[in-house]
Amino acid sequence: MQRWLVDICADLIIESCVGIVTKSLIVVVSGPGGVGKSTIVEELVKRDERLWLSRSWTTREMRQGEAADAYKFVTREQFQQHIDADGFLEWTEFIGNLYGTPNPEPPTGRDIVLEIEVDGAQQVKQQHPEALLLFVLPPSREEQKARLHGRGDADNKVEQRLKKAEEEEPVGKALADYVLINDDLAQTVNDMLGLIAKERAKRA
Repeated sequence: MQRWLVDICADLIIESCVGIVTKSLIVVVSGPGGVGKSTIVEELVKRDERLWLSRSWTTREMRQGEAADAYKFVTREQFQQHIDADGFLEWTEFIGNLYGTPNPEPPTGRDIVLEIEVDGAQQVKQQHPEALLLFVLPPSREEQKARLHGRGDADNKVEQRLKKAEEEEPVGKALADYVLINDDLAQTVNDMLGLIAKERAKRA
């Protein structure tokens, strides 16, 4: 086979691989702490087998009763090493702890779900403006506070998260493709699945 033909074939293979990667829909679920993002995402991946959850890294301590695979819990040193190796799609510091999404490698034919903070969502949207950003809000600040206490956050952390939520919400609303109020988990999940199906149909 002549050299120019080899080069053309290689280019076609590369373009084909890139096409497979870019066909994956990126679904970003974001919102302030205590709105129920983790529970929503768990239900999404249970009910839609095409969704693949990219597990985030964090330097914070695991909460009492929290699943060991809720995050990849790492030290600051490990996190920094991954930053230095350009291993994150996005990362941010939030209330004294680092959070980040490793560069996702979804199985072929699967769409990517990211459960991330607002700052991270901004970074993803800058890199991937085609990503579907679903921004979740609590039904009220009191309900958000109750959920934060219910999951075991200390009083000072609850107040920090509530204050941060006041700053994040206007940013998230402006950035989002859709804003959802999580006052009923089943309905919120159904609404999200409908929006994901709609987005897939648009891109088919």
